[in-house]
Amino acid sequence: MAAREYGQHDGITRALELIGERWALLIVRDLLVGPRRYSELAAGLPRIPSNILAARLKELQEAGVLRRAPHSRVVVYELTPYGRELEPVVLGLGAWGFKTLDDPRDEQIVTPDSMTMTLRTAFRQNVAATLPATAYAARVGAAELLIHVDGAALDVTRGDGPADLAFAAGPDIRRLISGELAPDRAISSGVVEVLHGRGELLARFANTFHLAA
Repeated sequence: MAAREYGQHDGITRALELIGERWALLIVRDLLVGPRRYSELAAGLPRIPSNILAARLKELQEAGVLRRAPHSRVVVYELTPYGRELEPVVLGLGAWGFKTLDDPRDEQIVTPDSMTMTLRTAFRQNVAATLPATAYAARVGAAELLIHVDGAALDVTRGDGPADLAFAAGPDIRRLISGELAPDRAISSGVVEVLHGRGELLARFANTFHLAA
């Protein structure tokens, strides 16, 4: 378990002792997207010192939150069933933090895993279930994601592929997801650039993925 102890005896204290150290919850966030090699975790968290990443992985493994597992002749880190129970916690924190998210600083980036978890946080299953199946190819900064929505099911993968709507955006996509910026205005202002497909499908995207700011 992590070295920090608070000297109190309750579930919240115990949770913070296990995952409250700096960077720990971001490691969990990325592993909720899927298993990752050490190098992939380091690339997704470019400001984490190597010794801190190694320490956090060891602590989370000792706590039973993650494990090392062989995968295609390499070793990856993956969440245990106990660790995956953190998903609603992480999504809830994401929604809570989104309320006060402002413009990014120059050094702040959007990673494929962070954007994937933002989409999972913003996904409205009840709305999506009423809409036709749609595929979106989204380029958000350096993150390229293929987003499939089929009824109440959401699948987000890295890379490009056939899509009903392909678009590019920067961190200001949060203004679309929050409802601050209407889809047509997002396009006309250049916040979102339609690469191919029907631009009116951006309204479906904004209806499917929404987080109140």
